[in-house]
Order: sequence, then C-alpha cells, then structure tokens
Amino acid sequence: MKTYWDIAGDGGSNVAAQVEAQTARLRGRMAHVRRKVAVVSGKGGVGKSTVTANLAVALAMQGLRIGVLDADVNGPSMAKLLGVRGRSLHMGPNGILPPEGPMGIKVVSMDLLLPSDETPVAWHGPAQQESFIWRGMMEVNTLREFLADTAWGELDLLLADLPPGTDRISHLTGLLPDLTGCLVVTVPSEVSHLIVKKAVSAVRDARWAPTLGLVENMGRFTCKHCGAPEAMFPGGDTRAMAAAMGLPFLGSIDFDPRLAAASDRGVPFLLSHPDTPAGEALTRIARTIQAWMEAE
Repeated sequence: MKTYWDIAGDGGSNVAAQVEAQTARLRGRMAHVRRKVAVVSGKGGVGKSTVTANLAVALAMQGLRIGVLDADVNGPSMAKLLGVRGRSLHMGPNGILPPEGPMGIKVVSMDLLLPSDETPVAWHGPAQQESFIWRGMMEVNTLREFLADTAWGELDLLLADLPPGTDRISHLTGLLPDLTGCLVVTVPSEVSHLIVKKAVSAVRDARWAPTLGLVENMGRFTCKHCGAPEAMFPGGDTRAMAAAMGLPFLGSIDFDPRLAAASDRGVPFLLSHPDTPAGEALTRIARTIQAWMEAE
C-alpha cells in the first residue's frame, strides 16, 4: 500500500490548480455583490430563516437587488420560505441560474437539488467515526460551489442564512473573507441568550466581520381575548443583553401565527401582512440595515 510519502506532487490530480480556479471564480462572483451579510443564531428554533426570508423581501421592496444563500445544507428551508421549492437549477452561459422568488430575490439552496421531501443529505466517511469530519468538509465544499458557480449577477446584498451551531461560523470564514457583517437572531429566553452569546463570541474570535446587531424574534404576542400585548418568553431581556455585549438592538418582531402559516404556503408574510406589528417591525429593521449599507 502506498503512503502519501510515496506519491510525488499531487499524484496528477491537479487539485491545487482546481482549487485556485474555483477560488478565482468565487472572487469574481462576489466582486459583483456590494454587501454580504451572514444571519446567525447559534441555536435552532428561533425563526432565523423566517426572519431572513422576510428581511430579504423587505429590502427588495426598498429597491435593492437581493440574493439569499441557504447555507444550511442539512436542513434547507429557504426555497420553501421564498416560494421557489420544486424549481430546478439550470445552467446558463455564465454559470448556474438561481430561481427568483418574490421581488426578484435570487435563491440558492440544497433543497433545489434534492429529489424528494424525505431525501437526507448523507455524508459517508471511510469509517463511521470519521463521518463528522467529512460532513464538515463536504458542507464547506458545497457552499463554495454554490458561491463560485452561481451566476448571481449584480447584487446590492447577499444574505447567507447559516445553520445552527457556532462551529459553522468558522467553516465559512474562508469562503467569505470579505463579509461585511453578521446579523444575530434570538428569542427572548435565557436559554437562547446563552447560546447567542457563544455565537457572538465565535464571530468576534474569528475576526470575521462586525456584528451589525441583534434582532429579537417572537418578542410578544397579542391576546386574542383582551387585545393586550403579552411577553412570549418572560424572563429574557434581549435589549439588556445587547447593551451588555455592546451590540445595537435592531428591533423586536411580535409573534404572529400568520407568519408560520405564510411560511408553510411559501408566501413571505411581509407581502400579505405588511401593516401588522410583526410586518412593521421587519420593515423598520430592514430600513436600519439599508441605512447601514448606505453609510458604508
């Protein structure tokens, strides 16, 4: 059996040249994207993808050219949320043509490559104990291909919806070294705040990009019997946590059952309910993001 020491150079695979060519394509694509923002939470179940999809719509409604990268390879949902699920990715003269959702939002997601609802993204290593290593490597390679091979065109903003877990943050630092900011989504619970603090620390430790601020999802709900607003998760003060961490508090989005229903239909909530408290909060947060973009 040959070892690495028995193989001269790269064994004829030309891997170095292939990686260099792909990196050049990625840089070329991203040169046409004005701003790149990663949306992180650290914890699942906070509605990060739903917030991302609706912020994309809100920003597109303000006249910006928006793209969304679903960076959650194992649990993709962006295609469903933006109403492009079931469409195919087609090859154009300059690369893969991403399907367009509402307001012309360009979407790329692993979900567009899976044949059915029940098909998992399975990673198989040479040994079972090595599968997690291959999983991390394959996730990064997949996202690199999405970024490098997609004909994004001219965009004002690319939103990258990251999966839960602080380890994914370090995976993406090499793919988007010129990331312009991170947006953090949480819910007002102490458990979520505990994980979010770790995510913010991971972003800072990676020295990847500045954290633009904190968005609170499911902040409160309105009682259907008395009409009074009530806290959704009593005990978690997101505004105070943001202040303690030196982060801007960008706003709180009310819990609204219609938001989940709209997501299931593949119709962004903001298009059908813009005048609700949740819709108005999303619009305000989007305007804050746009003001930051214009100030840069």
